[in-house]
Amino acid sequence: MPDVTIREAEPRDLRVVADFVVAMARDSEGVELDLETVEAGVQAALEDPTKGVYYLAEADEGVVGQVLVTTEWSDWNCCEYWWLQSVYVLPHCRRRGVFAALYRHILERARGASVAAIRLYVHRQNDAARNAYEHVGMRETDYTVFESRLRSSSTNA
Repeated sequence: MPDVTIREAEPRDLRVVADFVVAMARDSEGVELDLETVEAGVQAALEDPTKGVYYLAEADEGVVGQVLVTTEWSDWNCCEYWWLQSVYVLPHCRRRGVFAALYRHILERARGASVAAIRLYVHRQNDAARNAYEHVGMRETDYTVFESRLRSSSTNA
């Protein structure tokens, strides 16, 4: 893989980010998302960084990967936890260090911001993603995610 640069997404990136979110849901869980809904969600985050910040990996061919970082406040530690979401790398760029470059960039920023930990959730059966996360040093925790769905959606996510 040629050199990869990491940058924050801008409004002009709306379509590629939304397309990557739709592709990620399809690839990881076999779920078809509504593109119009996803575009509205991406646009909301692009306009309001308190909702999350997208980091994009770019190579000569353009954007090849992305991660959305959202935050959670910890009263236990009086600091933030950062959550990685909407992780996606183009299929032909996988296993070439794209996610690792994104993760290193985010990790460096998190250290500078005194973040308690970087977390993510992954579908139990997504072995490729689990391997990628372990490869960069992330480990499975003792926590299990529970939820009470308050709004219907076209997905189980």
